Amino acid sequence: MLGCWINGEAAQSVTIGDRGLQYGDGLFETIAVTPRGPRLLARHLARLACGAAVLGIPLPDEAILRLDIERAAALSGAGIVKLLLTRGSGGRGYRPPPHAAPNRVVMSFAPPDYPAAYAHDGVAVRTCQTRLAEQPALAGLKTLNRLEQVLARAEWQGADPWEGLMLDTSGRVVCGTMTNVFCVRDGAWRTPALTRCGVAGVVRAALLDELVAAGTPCTVADLTPADLLDADEILLTNALAGVLPVRRLDGVDFRPGAAVRWAQGILARQS
Repeated sequence: MLGCWINGEAAQSVTIGDRGLQYGDGLFETIAVTPRGPRLLARHLARLACGAAVLGIPLPDEAILRLDIERAAALSGAGIVKLLLTRGSGGRGYRPPPHAAPNRVVMSFAPPDYPAAYAHDGVAVRTCQTRLAEQPALAGLKTLNRLEQVLARAEWQGADPWEGLMLDTSGRVVCGTMTNVFCVRDGAWRTPALTRCGVAGVVRAALLDELVAAGTPCTVADLTPADLLDADEILLTNALAGVLPVRRLDGVDFRPGAAVRWAQGILARQS
């Protein structure tokens, strides 16, 4: 970590009573910093605001958040800014305090070391045994509670496969442990609906908007593992990794094609 600020002040710790630590009562955003600045920042802030409204956590003024993020981005250069928003301290028990005093934590990190081959040739993916619980009230939000993803990623060691595909308790495809999923067949795009669980990623949102603008068929609906295996291309999206083709899923090989190259070009133009 290159730097850390808590409520605008350089610091390294929050109180033990913080509800983010006690209960995962909060939200976070992981923002890629490019030479042009924080990428898709408006989308990150919009998702944070949506999550704060659902959880009932008072959101700091956007100008304050932008100042925090820009300071951290200046330190990292081309790297990562991670923003956490917790409800703050509130005593023992699940009931939220009537007058929350949120904590905002902003951290700066060096960029991830992703080999160039990931974007060009693709990554291997396996299906995880750990399932995502269906909770529509939290669907789409990026809350601090990531225990399902922690358990899923603990199912294998090492960097290959790079990602794990997660299903819900009914066996529908939802997302990866840290990515969203698209598949393409005969020029038509599909991505799982995230109405029951899963995180609505900012790159996913950007691509959906671009697909609509381009008039490209795209369905947001339930997907099965068989739907993915029947696809011409499978793409993973992530704020840091961008757009990655899948070269192998559960032993079945895929080849990057025109769809992933189009999506990578779109993201390269995003600010």
